[in-house]
Amino acid sequence: MRTLAAFVLIAASLAVTHEARAETYYPWCARYDAYAYNCGFVTWQQCQATISGAGGWCYQNPMPAPAVESRASHKRKYRRAY
Repeated sequence: MRTLAAFVLIAASLAVTHEARAETYYPWCARYDAYAYNCGFVTWQQCQATISGAGGWCYQNPMPAPAVESRASHKRKYRRAY
């Protein structure tokens, strides 16, 4: 019984971890100086709050957002091998 409970706990934690990785794109970045930056902000207001007092500026993340794949693209394509 303990083995089953441990398995369920591990499976649930992996499912939550996998779901959290799906949203790793942050559209706003803060640049503090020529070398220091942080592209980890969801809103412009979060970025502004972070640089207030410390200096710097906010800009949109130059990296494009990851493409969302539809379920139809996951279909297997079978190829005949002769």
